[in-house]
Amino acid sequence: MPIRPVTADELPLLQDIERAAGAPFRDLGMAAVADDEPPAPDVLERYRREGRAWVAVDDADAPVAYLVCEPVDGALHVEQVSVRPDAARRGVGRALLAYAADRAREEGLAGLTLTTFTQVPWNAPYYARLGFRVLEEAELTPGLRKIRAHERELGLDRWPRVCMRLPDGARPASPRP
Repeated sequence: MPIRPVTADELPLLQDIERAAGAPFRDLGMAAVADDEPPAPDVLERYRREGRAWVAVDDADAPVAYLVCEPVDGALHVEQVSVRPDAARRGVGRALLAYAADRAREEGLAGLTLTTFTQVPWNAPYYARLGFRVLEEAELTPGLRKIRAHERELGLDRWPRVCMRLPDGARPASPRP
């Protein structure tokens, strides 16, 4: 599936993808996550303007998934990666992560980082299968600590969360079942 920078007129579509991708959290008893509003258009526009927002598109060039990220303490931090449910389980998220890993390498950044839920099958277990590893508390950089503190303020720690890293130079592996 092709990946390209998001265009300004596609920002509302990213919000739609985010809402659709959040819906399955409801089945896990995480209605607050499912009901959480996607990033505001001005936030998404900032990522787009900085060249840090990419979409995976279908044959009609319509976005089916997106990833936004920013440098944090020498790594490229994945702020959000979301895949429309009807495009899930096809390697779209992995392809976006691989694209981001390539961009990190081109910029001389030390791999990818992200924060995620530990007990959601398509979160930490999935990222581990791709080659991300959980960072111990002592390994968290100041920027990652700040991100985790903000997540706690938002109430996301009602469910266990971790920071993970894909090592510098690595690309996400094909997930094993």
